[in-house]
Order: sequence, then structure tokens, then C-alpha cells
Amino acid sequence: MAGGGGKYRHLGRKSSHRQALLRNLVTSLFENESITTTWAKAKEAQRLADKLITLGKKNTEASRRRALEIFYKPHSIIPKLFGPLRERYAERPGGYTRVLRIEPKQKYEYYSVPKGDKNAVAERKPHDQAPSAILELVDGPKDMRFALTARTVARQRENGNDFLNQLTAMNVRKVTRFRAGGIEALEEAIQGLKIKDKKPASSQAEGVAAKDVPESARS
Repeated sequence: MAGGGGKYRHLGRKSSHRQALLRNLVTSLFENESITTTWAKAKEAQRLADKLITLGKKNTEASRRRALEIFYKPHSIIPKLFGPLRERYAERPGGYTRVLRIEPKQKYEYYSVPKGDKNAVAERKPHDQAPSAILELVDGPKDMRFALTARTVARQRENGNDFLNQLTAMNVRKVTRFRAGGIEALEEAIQGLKIKDKKPASSQAEGVAAKDVPESARS
């Protein structure tokens, strides 16, 4: 049918290889909460990961059998999918995963020698620099947007600015809206970013002044 070629990315592989690749990616995603791959692979794996979380929220015998067929490590991931992850996303209507663009993983040059020519000189060639991305589960321990938002708010507070601009306020709403105890968790992350051993300027000045005073004068 005309126009049907853009429904999904073929990823330069035949169907069986493509399915094996996506199964491997989502298995690593649910096991580690976050993976780094190319942009195209991340977008395709995201579709499958969202469908799996929907199966986990249904929590039926049929959904369990379907999820069992996809994961390469079902005995360790199925309890997580139908347990903690189902509870985490119980109130979230969608958007269980997030794809973030990053710098290409392979951006350095390498040397290549043509095959069959012993006298050939190695040529310096750049890597393909395929667009890379991070695929992660939202509202989890490795939620990058949550961590970046906490760092932004902490930096503003250190500069004496308690007013959040429009972008930061929007990100605060996004990362706390469906997270259990979102506001408290964000505040805890902000407090954790502060340097506990950092002394006030007055205390540091007193310490420097004390060093300049002779021992005879101190007594």
C-alpha cells in the first residue's frame, strides 16, 4: 500500500534480527532503568517499552504470557514489571519512557587500510557519528530530567534566587506530578546536592585570622 513504509524504522535489519534487537534493548532498559543507544533504536525501543508497561498495568494472565515472550530475562524482570513498575505508573496515563538526545558515542577518528593492498597507506577517517540518545524509565532512580531539575533549583537557591522561571517551573511540575511524594523527593534531592562541609565565609575568615596571630598572643 502506498505510504505504508514510514510506519516504523527498519533499522537496516531483516524482521527477525530487528525483533531480537528490540527485545534485547527493552530487556536492558527494564533491568537497568536507563540505556544509551542510537536515536533510531531508542525511538523504536520506546514504543515497545510503553506497550510492555501497559501490559504490566493490565496485570492479567494474558498480559503476563505476552510479556514473558518478549523479555530475554523474564524470571528477573516479570516480577518487577508487574510489581514495582505497575505501582509506579498506576496513576500515570502514559509517557512511561523518555528519549534524550546526547552527543554521539563514537565521534573520534580512526585509521583504515584498504584490503588486499600491502603497500597502501592508512587513511584517517571519522566515525559515522550516528545520533545517540538515552532511553530511560521516567520517575525512577535514574530519571535524568528529575536530576537536572533538582540541580537547576539548587543552583538558583545558592545564588539567592528563590523565583523559578517559566521553564524551570514547568519542569518541576513534570517531574513531580506523577511521582510518589514528588515534591518531597525533589526537595530531598536538592538538599543532597548542597555541600555539607562548606563553611560560611565568616568562619573561614576567622580561621585565617587565627593562623596569623602568634601563639604567645593567643595565650
